[in-house]
Formats: sequence, structure tokens, C-alpha cells
Amino acid sequence: MGMGRNEIIELLRIPKDREKNLFTLSDKARQGGVGNKVYLRGLIELSNICQKNCLYCGIRKDNTQTNRYTLTDEEVIQAAKFAHSNHYGSIAIQSGELNSDQNTLRIENLIKEIKLLSDNQLGITLSLGEQTLETYSRWKDAGADRYLLRIETTSEELFSKIHPNDSMHLYKRRIECLEDLKKCGYQVGTGIMIGLPHQTVEMLADDLLFFKKLDIDMCGMGPYLEHQEAVLGSSDMPVQERFDLTMRMIAVLRIMMPDINIAATTALQAINPLGRETALKVGANVIMPNITPTTVRANYKLYENKPISEDCLDIQEKTLFERILTTGLEIGLDQQGN
Repeated sequence: MGMGRNEIIELLRIPKDREKNLFTLSDKARQGGVGNKVYLRGLIELSNICQKNCLYCGIRKDNTQTNRYTLTDEEVIQAAKFAHSNHYGSIAIQSGELNSDQNTLRIENLIKEIKLLSDNQLGITLSLGEQTLETYSRWKDAGADRYLLRIETTSEELFSKIHPNDSMHLYKRRIECLEDLKKCGYQVGTGIMIGLPHQTVEMLADDLLFFKKLDIDMCGMGPYLEHQEAVLGSSDMPVQERFDLTMRMIAVLRIMMPDINIAATTALQAINPLGRETALKVGANVIMPNITPTTVRANYKLYENKPISEDCLDIQEKTLFERILTTGLEIGLDQQGN
């Protein structure tokens, strides 16, 4: 749907008593664009070792208070087997950013092994940061289907405030990587944080227009949540306002782009225990259950109050499925949801 900047801004500022109309429209857009199914992407947090120093992030390189870890190949494969045997259509492998020949080869081999064990049925989303075109191409050729690289913000001014001022943290480079991913033929995903210090509604409207212009295939948007070891500082916006604004961003994006995948992110749960379910009702259609081994899960901590369950995966899954079904939506088992 064509929507101008001023119209988007007006919708993002809509009073609470008029939100229901917006959410009714976004729900209809979701039904018409992607149907009534919620697709599962089993999240494997491969490593919290990162070479970047993003100012908002809890696993930034200079945070010496984090217990660093990297899953073994066997742990990754076991998680993928769990996803496949429990009818997830896809997995998502996420990690701190690492650029090395060794890491590139390791990811390439893991992709091939996961495709083999699932008879090519399990979709693979990667979220491994900025890489070279050659690396992206190798991973795509190995069998990766999607790549999620958050732009974080499309305001260059704000981008510079949430990253160090050096050659490793360039807005221009982030854009180039997104363009490289499209060249390689990935289903490309991106996203932003909502409620960052110095962020305006006008910037958020520009973010949505950027998604439309780039013609993205999937989006992950969540509220900015502070980390005590990060240096960016606190948002001026109360957390409940960040949550409400995230819901409006999801709704507006769904109306603008009815047929893309939109994730109900875990960060929403840190504010509201039913945050993901609320997002599904206003237009999201993807949930990413965490299937990382519970022994290290607490160490992949991008922000404070990350929801971490110590229940076994079977119990977590049963609870999750029950909660998704309360929204009136179906679970797209054994479907990648492309």
C-alpha cells in the first residue's frame, strides 16, 4: 500500500483510543498478505564473541563483564535436529560478528550439514553481521536461505551516535552489505530498535519507507532496552511507550508491506510477558523460539531482563504453542514460510 511520510507519522502518533482501528487494518493486511499462520524459526545463539563495539550492546567487544562462549558444532547440530524433529520450518543462527576465514568455513560446513540432516527441508536464516560479498555468496551457495542484518536506524546522524566513530562502524558499509545480500539472492531481512536516545518519530517513518524502498522480505523490530555495561545510556521514552510504539510500527509496516515476514521479537517479552502474542495480533507472523542450550543462554545478553527459561525445550515448546494458539492463529509446522 502506498503511504506517504506524513501519513505514517500521523499513524505512529495515533492516540491510544484510536489504535484499535489501526490494528484491525493491520490484522486484515496480514490475513490477506501472509494468511493465518505463525512460522517458527528456532533460534541458535552460536556465540557471544564479537569484534564490534556498538554502544548499545551487551556483548560489545569491550564489555569485560560478559562470560564469552561459542557453541560446539555438535551443539549446533543437536539444536537443528531438535527443530527438525519438532516440525519447525526453519532455524536462525545468530552470533556476535566475526570476520575470519576459519569462521566463514565453519558456518559454510554447518549449513551443509544441517541441510543434509533435514533432507534440505529446514530453512536456514543467518544473522552474523557485516561480511564480505564473497562470504555471503559462499554461505548462500552452501544452502542458507535468509539473512537478517539490522540497519538499526536509517538516520546517519543517529547511527553515528549509537556506534563508535571508526572505520568498523560505518553506515555506508551497512547499506552496502544489505545490497550485497540482495545480489546473492537471499531473502533479506533487516530491522531497527525503537525508543533509542535521540530518536524521533520522523526517523521511524523514514525507517519504514526505507524497508519499502529496499523491498525487504522480512523485518525484526523491537524496543530499545538498556544494558548496564553498554555506554549508550537510557532512553528518554518510558518502556511502555516503547512497547506501544513498536506495536504501531509493526501495524503500519504490515499495511505497507502485506506479504513480508515480520517477527514478534523476544525483547517485547522483557516489557510484557505477552508481548510476542500482542505483536502477532497486530500484524507479526514469525516467532523465534530460543533453542540454544540452556547452559549458555544467559550469556547471550544484548540487553537487561532478557527472558530466559530454564525449562527443558519440550516444556518451553508446549507452552509456546499453547500461547500462539490463544491468538486465534495457526502454527505453520514443517513450513519455511517464505
